[in-house]
Amino acid sequence: MDHSMFANRLARVEGMRAEIETGAEEAQRIRRLPDNLVNSLVDAGFFRFTLPAALGGEDATSTQTIAVLEAIAAIDASTAWNVMLGSEINAMAAGGMDPQLAHEVYLMDPKVIMCGGGGPGSQPTRAERQKDGSVRVWGQTTFISGCHNARYCFMGAPLFKDGQPELGANGLPIYKMWFLHRDQWEIVDTWDVAGLRGSGSNDVRAEGGLVPEKYVGVDLMTIPAHYDNPVFRMPVPLRLAYNKVAVALGVARGALDAFRDLAENKVPMLSTATLRNRPIAQYRMGECMAQYRAMRAYVMDAMRDVEEELEAGAELPSAATTQAARLACVHASNECMKVVDTLHNTAGVSGMRMYSPLERKLRDAHGCATHRWVSHPLYQDLGGILLGLDPSPEFAGGLGSPTPR
Repeated sequence: MDHSMFANRLARVEGMRAEIETGAEEAQRIRRLPDNLVNSLVDAGFFRFTLPAALGGEDATSTQTIAVLEAIAAIDASTAWNVMLGSEINAMAAGGMDPQLAHEVYLMDPKVIMCGGGGPGSQPTRAERQKDGSVRVWGQTTFISGCHNARYCFMGAPLFKDGQPELGANGLPIYKMWFLHRDQWEIVDTWDVAGLRGSGSNDVRAEGGLVPEKYVGVDLMTIPAHYDNPVFRMPVPLRLAYNKVAVALGVARGALDAFRDLAENKVPMLSTATLRNRPIAQYRMGECMAQYRAMRAYVMDAMRDVEEELEAGAELPSAATTQAARLACVHASNECMKVVDTLHNTAGVSGMRMYSPLERKLRDAHGCATHRWVSHPLYQDLGGILLGLDPSPEFAGGLGSPTPR
């Protein structure tokens, strides 16, 4: 994405501010984004800006993606979370499917959005090959953010044959994310939470959902990559991490803006001056702004290092750049939560009111920091590496793979 296109994309975020704010209020009530806001985001290209230019996208880099998602999240985190998931999976799927099929999926349906994932509480899944080359999938998967917006869903399931798991060449069960059209799965209304309340992260259930033969080979990454942008050579765990931290950074940035507005107008109890005249407000504003800028710089520097390594000719990120980028994402997500906590506390009772932007940002900051790819338990993995322990596959560079806990 060239500089002018990037600047235009950020300007579009600001141009939609009022619409996002209105839709965000409705999203708190219905626990997902309202359709009219989704349609506006689609029409404005927010679910496509991460796609290659050949597929109608803007070919955003990882750092550009972070900046765009951060700008949306500063207005509303649930809106940003929907855009993050949809644009993230759209781009990963584009990189993981045959280019001819990608032209069919993305160019014949320019408004396509995808979802996928899974989390704790997912019910046992299985997939079975069919005689015609297709695959059928059974199971119920949790935490499928943005499922109400999506045309396709990736559902993870192991392959079974005659009641037993199929084994790959490595002797392990074959587990894959299966690409299912919207008419092959249903939404189960399970999302009733505080943080990221408007993200619509309900369960998705398939009862023998059909994956046609042409979709069986669709993955979330392919090496050698089909496109030149380095993001298509970044492993899935790293892509999930930098997309998630982008929203956390935006929540912190939005909290700083909200606290500044409140401090300029609030007159604390038994005081004759506004909150901004109190030393504690000044101290914490300075402290929190420094923390936000420092962790944002750490994330951006680490991701630029990954981009530069790949642009220099590496097929995949090294262990060193992978570990540095993952540590930056974990750190920022958790420190953003602390920044919002501090500002909310400094705001006093005013920050507790349901109409206060700080109240929602408090919930959203905690929601962001709990996500598996940026959550605090990863400090143990990365700290162990810094102390000389061998990295697990997830942090060893190359394609990487998550380690079960």
